[in-house]
Amino acid sequence: MARYTGPKVRISRRLGINVFENTKGSKALERRPFPPGHHGRSRRKGAGSEYLAQMQEKQKAKFIYGLLERQFRNIYKRSVRLSGPTGENLLRLLELRLDNVVYRAGWAASRPQARQFVSHGLIKVDGKRVDIPSYTLQKGEVVTLSPKASNMIVIQHNIDTLDRKVAAWLDVAEAGKQVTVRELPVREQIDVPVREQLIVELYSK
Repeated sequence: MARYTGPKVRISRRLGINVFENTKGSKALERRPFPPGHHGRSRRKGAGSEYLAQMQEKQKAKFIYGLLERQFRNIYKRSVRLSGPTGENLLRLLELRLDNVVYRAGWAASRPQARQFVSHGLIKVDGKRVDIPSYTLQKGEVVTLSPKASNMIVIQHNIDTLDRKVAAWLDVAEAGKQVTVRELPVREQIDVPVREQLIVELYSK
């Protein structure tokens, strides 16, 4: 399973947001709210080319959802073929990934942990085990924890302690251990700090 394994705090500082949503990244941005490197402190905020801004937005989306370039480009190609705004289609497809829904449900503390749960066969879709993190959910599909996952201390701890609001397009049942895709998410329901139109402009060149 291909994934980014490099320095995470450095990426967050370069992009100006805690893309990996971890405690270490938040503390680093509070202490040093400027890009890494020898000249990071002296760089003017907002300075740079249009291309740089477009690249940064793409990087944000890639790192937030944990994708490599080829995976991200393939999702973009799918979003172009769908009706409606390409940028919104892109974010919708990213949100409907099974690993992201596991994260949104509050079963995992992070998207990488959610991806691990899926890969280990701990998640079911409409009663069938699905171990593909990139599986795209459809409206009406029901995602549940396997019996083994329901008894895992780490997952129960996440359900009990994570103060994360479940996405508005998901319905929760079974004491938080079942979620249903009530509707396909629209842009207003996707709370990622990404300007998707810049990504579209980048790939459209």
